[in-house]
Amino acid sequence: MKDKCDIVIVGGGPAGLAAALAAKKAGINDVFILERDSELGGILNQCIHNGFGLHTFKEELTGPEYADRFIEQVKADKIEYKLDTAVIDINKDRLVTAMNKTDGVFQIKAGAVVLAMGCRERPRGALNIPGYRPAGIFSAGTAQRLVNIEGYMPGKEVVILGSGDIGLIMARRMTLEGAKVKVVAELMPYSGGLKRNIVQCLDDFDIPLKLSHTLVNIEGKDRVSAVTIAEVGADKKPIPGTEERYTCDTLLLSVGLIPENELSSAAGVEMNPVTRGPKVNESFETNIPGIFACGNVLHVHDLVDYVSEEAGKAGEHAAAFVKDGANPKAFSDSIELVPADGVRYTVPCTIAPCRMEDLLTVRFRVGAVYKNAYVSVYFNDERVIHKKKKIFTPGEMEQVILQKKMILEKKDIRNITIKIENE
Repeated sequence: MKDKCDIVIVGGGPAGLAAALAAKKAGINDVFILERDSELGGILNQCIHNGFGLHTFKEELTGPEYADRFIEQVKADKIEYKLDTAVIDINKDRLVTAMNKTDGVFQIKAGAVVLAMGCRERPRGALNIPGYRPAGIFSAGTAQRLVNIEGYMPGKEVVILGSGDIGLIMARRMTLEGAKVKVVAELMPYSGGLKRNIVQCLDDFDIPLKLSHTLVNIEGKDRVSAVTIAEVGADKKPIPGTEERYTCDTLLLSVGLIPENELSSAAGVEMNPVTRGPKVNESFETNIPGIFACGNVLHVHDLVDYVSEEAGKAGEHAAAFVKDGANPKAFSDSIELVPADGVRYTVPCTIAPCRMEDLLTVRFRVGAVYKNAYVSVYFNDERVIHKKKKIFTPGEMEQVILQKKMILEKKDIRNITIKIENE
């Protein structure tokens, strides 16, 4: 086992694969992927529905097909990887500690580290749902793995709590496999998923979506037998008298995704309290020089194509760091990006004009539904971008393009504010 490596990539999902390929293309031959699963590809291996690759490959692929395009290229480029290997620690000096059955515990000193661990689902324990704790309660992702990889049906009568994309897709999947999906209940007054998934997964199958509703009771001791949902008010508390009871044998939870950042925090990476992912600059570099982050460990994406795009940039900049070392001006001359008035966060959080490419994509999510509104960008107090859009929704990622030339032409920019405006 090697004890030194130019770039170590933690995670062999779509982000890790794209970052590895980009680093290799940038001239770094010593790239090493560490993946805790038994195969590369990450969550895409269980996403057998189509809709992937429209941006990256200009064609519609399933999740496994999309992953396979990258896996085959990784193998063709002879990029090293270790499967069934858990990374258990990363320190600020980029010393990576990992373990597996074959090699035991080992350490690798990396020239640069790319964090690409993905995200996990929020469990029932985080929801404080009253009632019994019977069998038949699954996260939507667990149910997806059971059906698509293991070949088991979780149940026949299903209620889904939460309208995230995985929950919407599983509503369709369970229906196609013969189950009856009775209702999808969503706490917020808007869906957390893409519009196309609402149409293709719910509307096309006459599955009702009840917005501003939550779960207030679970019945059943050995197995779920029924659940009760109720409408919530503006304070998100159930309104007495609005309860509806549904008999079912299965409850799927699609109530949010959490970036896997225990390793990041232990390394001293500064975290964004909104995304629960690292704060990064225009190079996808964290506050610790040489440690980069990309994909769903950074912020939860709606499209895997954007994951691959961002991860490619992270891989390129990790390669540049290995070749050239840290740029001392990259931190001292940085400009803060400030989310305001409906914009929940931005990625990146800061930019250093000296390292920017000619065009920089800034991605963000809004906190509510806005119709016929504008996304505006301010350099200090001067508005420089004012772009109208028919609708902004929290379930879809938004973006603005910043030009390096515009930033350099302006003097003494202290911050760049991105906000939603009505006019």
